[in-house]
Amino acid sequence: MLTLRKGGHRDLERYYGLMEVDFDSEELIGKLAIHRALSRGDQELLIAYDDETGLEGAYALVCCRGLYGYVLLKYLGVFPWYRGKGLGVEVMRLIHKRYAEKQGVIAEITEFDDPEPDHMKKLFRFFKRFGYEEIESDYRISGTKAHVFVKPIRGEGEDITAVYHRVLADFYTRCLTPGAMAKMIDLKPVKKKEE
Repeated sequence: MLTLRKGGHRDLERYYGLMEVDFDSEELIGKLAIHRALSRGDQELLIAYDDETGLEGAYALVCCRGLYGYVLLKYLGVFPWYRGKGLGVEVMRLIHKRYAEKQGVIAEITEFDDPEPDHMKKLFRFFKRFGYEEIESDYRISGTKAHVFVKPIRGEGEDITAVYHRVLADFYTRCLTPGAMAKMIDLKPVKKKEE
């Protein structure tokens, strides 16, 4: 049976190298910033492991405090040798169960170049499988379009399009310096279309 445990600073030291492989350097938050956020309780590093063998197979970095009742699934990674075996599906279910008292889960998918041509389509399908819906956004990470997906949990059907920029800005101001934020994040409210 798969279980999630909350990781600490030693775990981050072990997992940050995997994050550097799994995510583009332009979207990866610095290790010291994550350490700081873990210390303050703003983020949780979740480690997925098998109860019987004790072997770890996946990780997630979740921003869980001060986000207007939402959590931000910043990074989700499955070890390469477990990919395609349903582990990501199990981890996602455990994440939703862990944060069942929250309004919902927000996820970002960034359009960085990927050697696998269908990677973006697979990510979109994966998130949609769990009821995530893409919301209209004007959001870039290091100049690259970022798609914002929301999975309502308690606030079924609540449209957060008008406030997503505050939720994400609140997260990034907690873990990035003002200079790094200005360089990395371009986040604007979506302007209402006139009818």
